[in-house]
Amino acid sequence: MSEATLHAERAAASVRLERALVALGILVLIAAPFVIYPIFVMKMLCFALFACAFNLLLGYTGLLSFGHAAFFGGAAYFCAYAVKAWGLPPEAGILLGTAGAALMGLVMGFLAIRRQGIYFSMITLALAQMFYFFCVQAPFTEGEDGIQGVPRGHLFGVVDLGVTMNMYFFVLVVFLIGVFAIWRIVNSPFGMILRSIRENENRAISLGYSVGRYKLAAFVMSAALAGLAGATKAIVFQFATLTDVTWQMSGEVILMTLLGGIGTMVGPVVGAGLVVGLENTLATSGFPVTIATGLIFMVCVLIFRRGIVGEIHARWLGRGGKGS
Repeated sequence: MSEATLHAERAAASVRLERALVALGILVLIAAPFVIYPIFVMKMLCFALFACAFNLLLGYTGLLSFGHAAFFGGAAYFCAYAVKAWGLPPEAGILLGTAGAALMGLVMGFLAIRRQGIYFSMITLALAQMFYFFCVQAPFTEGEDGIQGVPRGHLFGVVDLGVTMNMYFFVLVVFLIGVFAIWRIVNSPFGMILRSIRENENRAISLGYSVGRYKLAAFVMSAALAGLAGATKAIVFQFATLTDVTWQMSGEVILMTLLGGIGTMVGPVVGAGLVVGLENTLATSGFPVTIATGLIFMVCVLIFRRGIVGEIHARWLGRGGKGS
């Protein structure tokens, strides 16, 4: 069998695996609130979208940001304040939070992409910490208390989001739209260029691509989608606090992405579900969550070096190649 045919069969196997996982995942998410506590699943969906947004930058562009919590938490603050203080409907508040995160991403990305590697990562961390201290002192964030009592309101003036199931399916739609947007970006010519930058930046430059602009565009898109997750979370839990803008939150989304598998569409969702589920399970057990998370991370690194989904994906394709 020729190498071209083998490559085509592996690509087809990859597509079949991806479609099967997506179909199964959607069915599970539709049925989930009838089996599991809906608030927990909504939290998982918000963090899964956050992890997918981060994966767009790390997994497909090769840029490791230590400051993505600024976009997640910043959008939560923008949305919560707009809905509570200005009386905006929830959909307008979420759009405002997403736009605010995108604007922050434009400013932070413009400064950070001038450096590479660990220097890029440290600049994003420094800028995120500056934003954290801004949130501590800014009057509209209400300091350590955060913005509480955010009304869920009515979606488009019709659907009462105070009803838990209505809120759940709204969050599910937001999650699916966000993931679909990431999928379209990744599988577009723009996404192919991002992958080429990740694999060999110098070669991409030699082909005439303006690498800096592509990096900045990816950074802004990732920030906007992270903001979409943060703003939605603010509506779900009806508050925005400093927890969402701390450096620990940036570390948590990195952990989610690495556990699930960077450079995969489903991996960050699995990683987010694992971390959020672990935190929820151990919250009342008295066992330190960080220790349990660290142990699981160590096991995954030793057994699933590509992440859980990444390793399954690689082994599926490996069997496909051997069987052919």
